[in-house]
Amino acid sequence: MTDSRKYFGTDGVRGRVGETPITPEFCLRLGWAVGRVFAGRGSGKVLIGKDTRISGYMLEAVLEAGLSSAGANVSLLGPMPTPAVAYLTRTLRADAGIVISASHNPYYDNGIKFFDGSGNKLPDETELAIEAELDRKMVCVASDKLGRAERMEDARGRYIEFCKATIDRNVRLNGLRVVLDCAHGATYHVAPGVFEELGADVFVIGNEPDGRNINEGVGSTAPQALAAKVLELRADIGIAFDGDGDRLAMVDHTGQILDGDELLYIIATHRADAKTLGGGVVGTVMSNLGLENAFKSRDIPFVRAAVGDRYVKEAMSSRSWELGGESSGHIICLDVATTGDGIVAALQVLLPMIQSGRSLADLKSGMQKMPQVMKNVSVPAPKDVAQSDDVLAAVRAVEAEMGSRGRVLLRPSGTEPVVRVMVEGEDLSEVTMYTDRLVDDVEAAGRRRGPAAVSVSGGD
Repeated sequence: MTDSRKYFGTDGVRGRVGETPITPEFCLRLGWAVGRVFAGRGSGKVLIGKDTRISGYMLEAVLEAGLSSAGANVSLLGPMPTPAVAYLTRTLRADAGIVISASHNPYYDNGIKFFDGSGNKLPDETELAIEAELDRKMVCVASDKLGRAERMEDARGRYIEFCKATIDRNVRLNGLRVVLDCAHGATYHVAPGVFEELGADVFVIGNEPDGRNINEGVGSTAPQALAAKVLELRADIGIAFDGDGDRLAMVDHTGQILDGDELLYIIATHRADAKTLGGGVVGTVMSNLGLENAFKSRDIPFVRAAVGDRYVKEAMSSRSWELGGESSGHIICLDVATTGDGIVAALQVLLPMIQSGRSLADLKSGMQKMPQVMKNVSVPAPKDVAQSDDVLAAVRAVEAEMGSRGRVLLRPSGTEPVVRVMVEGEDLSEVTMYTDRLVDDVEAAGRRRGPAAVSVSGGD
């Protein structure tokens, strides 16, 4: 992503509702700008899906108005997971798909994400073209050129069938006790149908959205409620999605929570054993060192990309690899989907369970996560602080002391004025000591940058 973007971040446009750019006025213009770019292409059809935030109704209405005023036709999908919009955009031969969602953020945030006609994130040149239109005067097309809008009634059924088709039709989940946590989000009316139709005994929490409770104490960012429910019901497995359904966490029968690194390990090793891996695996700079070591012991190629599913997918595509993911639970299986998909990834994890008869706890046992401590340090000019001579020297000193027993990562945030300090190693007390030492160094460098206060919080 180039620095010339005024509105687009690494994944569309996002912010707090009522504050620029997530206002009715701006999103009306955004819809018009998108319509201007896509109305002259192919069918001129644009799909709009959303999660369950109360602001989704407002933003859907203004985006629809903006698109139709530019001559684009609109199909409204209602609440649908982000990967469902990507899939439907591609299969319905639409020119673009729009998702109204802020993913795992609280309900008072929202965002606008985009897919091209192939179900991929928009290329840079298309985002730049949309931004160029946003700088022009908004003019409505003539009445006979206005776009039409329709509500698509069978979107849910189409997507459920797609999810089921990503695993062999002979695979059944009969007898498997599954607890689903839908985060009061976009999967609430989709995920239960997928697993029920595959034969599982399904129990659901987080499936009562009220517009304000999305991700609140539930979902992949708060899987403790799911873990408790798995133990209570003596279930075989728990699956938690985030608000828009593109990431997941899972819980084994003992109540242990598995993050994206462990899920990626299970999928990758199963595919390696079946000789269907399709190259190697892409992680990120945040992927646990234990994952890298486990892959090394299995001779599975592994590379790290920058944080963000966009960068993971770019690294996969450049190598023609089919599997990648993030610790946060974004798992991308390019052989079956064009983007991260929580439901699809969960089914890929269940495959080795069903085919081997082993539990999730047993399948993850080949990977030993290393202790990892991350703290956020609020400083002025985080990028400059992280690259300052004193901080770089401090990092080199810690790396020299740890040697091959661990690693250090300092990452300035792209969305807030913090430097994320992460240390990973074999011994938790040592890792904590080194983290605190580096936090002190970053704080000191921040104070030298200016009078802004510095503060420290746990990592996200």
